[in-house]
Parts: sequence; structure tokens; C-alpha cells
Amino acid sequence: MHQFRRTLVVALVLLGAAPVLQGQQPAPTAVTLSPKEMDVFLRTAKIQKKARVSGGVTDTLRATLSDGHVTHDAQIQTVDIAQPVFEAGGATEINFKDTYRYNIGAYRLARLLGMENVPMSVKRIVEGKDAAVTWWIDGIQFDEHGRLKLDAKDKEGPDAERMAKQTFDRLLFDELIQNRDRNAGNLLWDKDWKLWLIDHTRAFRLGGELMKPEQLTRGNRALLAAMRTLTFDQLKMAMDGVLTKQEITAVLVRRDLLIKWFDDRVTRLGEAAVLFTM
Repeated sequence: MHQFRRTLVVALVLLGAAPVLQGQQPAPTAVTLSPKEMDVFLRTAKIQKKARVSGGVTDTLRATLSDGHVTHDAQIQTVDIAQPVFEAGGATEINFKDTYRYNIGAYRLARLLGMENVPMSVKRIVEGKDAAVTWWIDGIQFDEHGRLKLDAKDKEGPDAERMAKQTFDRLLFDELIQNRDRNAGNLLWDKDWKLWLIDHTRAFRLGGELMKPEQLTRGNRALLAAMRTLTFDQLKMAMDGVLTKQEITAVLVRRDLLIKWFDDRVTRLGEAAVLFTM
């Protein structure tokens, strides 16, 4: 398992009357938590207040947590729906699931792959219900909707190449977890132009095919190398109580397709044209 060794810089922030948009926050006071400390905080800190987050179709709460020393916000989701047939917007999906478990699964898989842009999400009982409690990302300037409203010269930020690479990582991750509900509202850009991926409750489908492989024109060497090392036993241990055996198997089936896709592209076009390093 990739060791998430880098110390995470997090922030103290009170909910107060803060608006829904994460970027509209008062300047936080920085504090340092290790991943282990953050995990304990999310699992055990007292929930002081909660407010409904507007937008989207999944009931989501923004909560202020405090352990007496650290105070920080978190997202709480308890949705856990399974339907044999689901219809929305003229589309039909078989074996539909919308569950808090997948937020936790996305974080754990990202950690295995060395990705540091999926916020920590842990399982916790909230008011008698199983829930995903996810670290609230501070310093967000806008989501993808907001970025697209910028003038053309500003949309790519200060480093267009870095932005493109982050987008390719996102596309690859979404194929791996077969995230069919990615939208502009759950792609967040922080003030350093780092892309954060949130809200994965409709990911981890069982499909054994890629959704839009034609978008995967370039790939991250390190991310692909980490994907190659994934095993069923490794995922079973990491995803205990989060993903089913079928869901884990489907991830590995798609992993194999993705590795073949990029190996074939490298053979045809050359490594320099296909692979990149962040």
C-alpha cells in the first residue's frame, strides 16, 4: 500500500453563516494534522452544528466538528439506495446504487494509488445511521462551473500544462471507478489551482468496459505504475466493509483494460507522446 506520508496542512474554520460555495471562506488559521490524526478527528470529534448543502440530488450536510482543540468542517452523507432499475433524464440504469460507501472507497483507492486530491472520508454512525464523514476542503476558489465562466485567458490558470495533467488524472480515475455521475459541481479548484475530486456516491459500477477511452490521450506514469500493482487481496483488505467482491473485481477488470489501452498507445505513438510525469 502506498504510504500517505506527506503531512497534510489543514485549516481551522468555523461554519457560522458560511455560504454553500466552499471558496467563500474567511482566511483560516493553519494547523497541521497527520493522516492518522485527521482520521481520528473525523471519526470521533463532536458534531457541533449541521446545515443542509444546497445543489445536487443527494442529501448532504455540512457539519462543524470539534474535539476541543481542533475545529473543522466536514461533509456528511448517509444516502444508501439500491434499485434494480433506475430511470432519470431519459436514461435507464440496471443495478443502480447511490451510497455513502463509495465516498469512502474512492478515498481509500486514491490513497493506494498515491493520489492526494480525494479528501479523506471515513465511516461513522451519525444519528443512528451509517455515514461517510468527509474532510471539507478549504481554500476553494470555484468549482468547474465557476472556472468555465472565466475569461478564456484565465480558464487554464497560471500553468496550463499542470491543469491538463490533473484533468487526465481525473479522467483515468473516473474510468477506473466507473464514475457515471461526475459533473462540474464536484470538481473543485483551490487557490493553488489544485483539482479536488469529491462526491463519489454513484461510482464503482460493475461494468466491465470503459466509458470514454478516447478521452485518455495521455497518462500519468506514476499513476499507471501504481494501478499495475493492485491485487484483489490488497483491495479486499483496504475496502473491507466498503466495497463488495463484485465491485472490487470490476475495478480490476477496468484496470486491466486501462493498462492495455495505454500500452497500445505507447506502442503506436511512443512513450514521450503518451506518458507524462507530474
